[in-house]
Amino acid sequence: MTDDGPPSRLPLDWIAASLRRERTRAGLSLSELAKRAGIAKSTLSQLEAASGNPSVETLWALGVALGVPFSALVEPPAPAVQVIRAGEGPTVHSEQAAYAATLLSASPPGARRDIYHVRVEPGAARESDPHIPGTVEHLIVSTGRLAAGPRGETVELGPGDYVSYRGDVPHAYEALVPGTTFVLVMQHI
Repeated sequence: MTDDGPPSRLPLDWIAASLRRERTRAGLSLSELAKRAGIAKSTLSQLEAASGNPSVETLWALGVALGVPFSALVEPPAPAVQVIRAGEGPTVHSEQAAYAATLLSASPPGARRDIYHVRVEPGAARESDPHIPGTVEHLIVSTGRLAAGPRGETVELGPGDYVSYRGDVPHAYEALVPGTTFVLVMQHI
């Protein structure tokens, strides 16, 4: 990580708050959770104090021991329109391999997702009427440049950028350069 680049690790306060919340919800002591996860109590205590350097393996073990998805421990609260630029986002590195996972969005319980690969060219914007109530759209630009989002809240995106917004309100997609492609995930809750 350079001084002028985005952080390469998850903010520890997100992890600490999530661990405390989920441990409390599960009614487990520090000792019991550490034992179930197969980690040292001191490691868990450090993580809940927002210190230490958690790996994918440690957080995965804690998620399993708590009975929650990995994402429940690392996903920050999301605003109504969420943008994650290429190279940004909560990233966790593995201790065992050259592997780094950046969480863009976790599927809530009971959700259904449809995934589309979309190609769009400059010209008229694709105006979309609201989808069924509870729909959320997740979009990752593959190539080109795109303006997308709810009416009045569109954002400009480039390759690798991510945006999430309500799909149950009027929204639009507009290619800003030829050959624009993106992956669209429609989540129906």
